[in-house]
Amino acid sequence: MVVLGISFDSAAENRAFAEKFGYTFPLLCDVDRKVGLAYGACKSAKDRYAARLTYVIGPDGKVEQAIDTKDPGAQAKALLG
Repeated sequence: MVVLGISFDSAAENRAFAEKFGYTFPLLCDVDRKVGLAYGACKSAKDRYAARLTYVIGPDGKVEQAIDTKDPGAQAKALLG
């Protein structure tokens, strides 16, 4: 299983965030909002923040679950546990 995070922040901002909160998985950058738009995490490329969503993608590349994430840390643990 692979865990990835993605945000609208720059690589430097993501690196600082990951270090601050002890994230051990990669945080990807979506500064142009293309992924956010494709996955419904934002409504416009001008949106400042993405919605907190968790997607479980199966081995076939299809989305198996889309979850409105209230607590990202707990959500990841529950899915991985």
